[in-house]
Amino acid sequence: MPDLLLELRSEEIPAQMQRKAAGDLRKLVTDALVEAGLTYEGAREYWTPRRLTLDIRGLTARSADQHEERKGPRVDANEKAIEGFLRGAGLASISEAHVHRDPKKGDFYVAHIVKPGRAAEEVIAEVMPGIIRNFPWPKSMRSGVASARPGALRWVRPLQTILCTFGPENEETQVIPFEVDGIVASNLTAGHRFHAPDLFTVRRFADYVEKLERAFVVLDADRRKDMILHDARDLAFASGLELVEDEGLLEEVSGLVEWPQVLMGSFEESFLSIPAEIIRLTIKTNQKCFVTRPQGAETGTLSNRFILVANIAAKDGGAEIVHGNGKVVRARLSDAKHFWTRDQGNLPDLHALKPSAEKFGLDLAKPLDQRMAKLDALNVTFHAKIGTQGERVQRIRALAAKLAAVTGADAALVDRAAVLAKADLRTEAVGEFPELQGVMGRKYALLQGESPSVAAAIEDHWKPNGPSDRLPEDAVGLTIALADKLDTLTGFWAIDEKPTGSKDPYALRRAALGVIRMLLERKIRLPLLSVARDADLLSFFHDRLKVYLRDLGARHDIIDAVLTPEADDLLMVARRAEALTAFITSEEGRNLLAGTKRATQLLAAEEKKGAAIAASVDPALLTLDAEKTLHAAVVTASAEAARAVAAEDFRVAMEALSALRGPVDRFFDDVLVNDENPAIRANRLALLGQIRAATGTVADFSKIVG
Repeated sequence: MPDLLLELRSEEIPAQMQRKAAGDLRKLVTDALVEAGLTYEGAREYWTPRRLTLDIRGLTARSADQHEERKGPRVDANEKAIEGFLRGAGLASISEAHVHRDPKKGDFYVAHIVKPGRAAEEVIAEVMPGIIRNFPWPKSMRSGVASARPGALRWVRPLQTILCTFGPENEETQVIPFEVDGIVASNLTAGHRFHAPDLFTVRRFADYVEKLERAFVVLDADRRKDMILHDARDLAFASGLELVEDEGLLEEVSGLVEWPQVLMGSFEESFLSIPAEIIRLTIKTNQKCFVTRPQGAETGTLSNRFILVANIAAKDGGAEIVHGNGKVVRARLSDAKHFWTRDQGNLPDLHALKPSAEKFGLDLAKPLDQRMAKLDALNVTFHAKIGTQGERVQRIRALAAKLAAVTGADAALVDRAAVLAKADLRTEAVGEFPELQGVMGRKYALLQGESPSVAAAIEDHWKPNGPSDRLPEDAVGLTIALADKLDTLTGFWAIDEKPTGSKDPYALRRAALGVIRMLLERKIRLPLLSVARDADLLSFFHDRLKVYLRDLGARHDIIDAVLTPEADDLLMVARRAEALTAFITSEEGRNLLAGTKRATQLLAAEEKKGAAIAASVDPALLTLDAEKTLHAAVVTASAEAARAVAAEDFRVAMEALSALRGPVDRFFDDVLVNDENPAIRANRLALLGQIRAATGTVADFSKIVG
């Protein structure tokens, strides 16, 4: 079967758009082909800074004929009805229709319509202009002479050529002709912008890849990434160094080059006095370069060598490229050193900061305290409807003081960490690199002699930032992190700014997950309603908890069985779910589950009918041995389970309930619940209510599947 090769070549495509755009192209084209009745064996997309490419293998040469049966009027219908049927079915005369016989409804006409299949070339030529014109670029532009016309093509950068060839593997391919804004599809493309800018012809994908390689273009982005990574590692190793790897930067850099050339530059060792995080971000953000460290060195230690990736195989071996990058890197590091130095000095307007210093108990002899006072004095807005950063710090401070009693953290250290947690927002280093918030606060705190625990809490109060991020190091950091996230959630809930669908602009789902992880993984008992005071927010926590527990392997029905609407101690919910999972996977648990579900279902059915149920069990009305035995077992098991639950030992509670297995089975074998005597029936239904109440001390067994 034939293969289709498509390439859309343009000026530079932003690296962050390339992967998604190539995927969009594959989906749009293959969906259109399938909708037109074609099938294919496989499709793969490729991308470089200047081209999106699609290779579709095993495409059917023609779509199948379509057969349609269209029912018409009865054979004795009037002339107008028959004429309308003929027009709609495309028949020249009624003799072309068939007569179907129906003993009940009478004979009627049917048109058997055959729509011939279409050649794949025709389908491709038809669908491609629309796909290109309506391509979903996040940002696009018009260009060239045609851009002045209404409806002119918009593309991420000026579209230069369209390549579209089609044909079997061992035969000559053909160009599928279509045109978009004066650009006619052909079998021509060009290579590297500088090394091989002239057009050349290609036939099919293998030929295309081979000729691109000769024209200094590596088509496969993953191969470019692999080349860059291994060459960078080898180059660093040859200099006694190791590469500080960065997957995000590697992805970006591979999207900036078609012919990657890995080189090494350097800067003065005096710049190594700047924190490693600032050096790495300065070089990464401004020059898209990798940093290195001495072999075997600790994470925070860097060397004065950096790795850059060029897009040109320079005649001088890259000396001029390295020199130019080095000049820019030195200039940027000089700026960074200036930020680092200034952040450790005094602010010029200390006298104006005294009111804020007094409000927060700050020491204006310390640089970080000055920055916190400045943050408050400037009334820097956190959110227009929630207030300033200073007001937020006061709320976090008050909440953290309450939480310290729960987490066991030192109250004085918690207060100091809460006051300084946001101070680095006013540092120049964080102003330049916002992603260093917290990291720089920790460094500045240590420089001015703060407790290591306070300094760590300043960095960690942002954590965890996702399901795989680490938790805060100690109780002080944990307390501040909980206070920070809870304040965020309660604040946005108060102004009705909640996540909707896929939209969560304030990352509230992530904040709730962070709270859940800290409570469960650090085993903290915290009644959330005591700090959240919002049932709707508690429900939001429940939804996030379900996701978290399911990700850990918990069954959804077990979670539902232990999670009541008012449950605000999430650690206890998780412990109940764990104990219940272990219990019902045992034979004893499965048998008890079957018996108790029968009891609760029968009881629920009677309640729905409005049956009379005694308020409590009257032992005098228990006439049969089986019901007497069950009543005694329920009383004993309920008391033992209640004591175990109070001691938070849910495993023991389950074991106590398991004693009901035999008595419940015997009860249903020997006892007719719906006795003719109304008093006995009401008493036996009350006994079923006791079973439901006993098991309900641990979970709602009726919600468990099985």
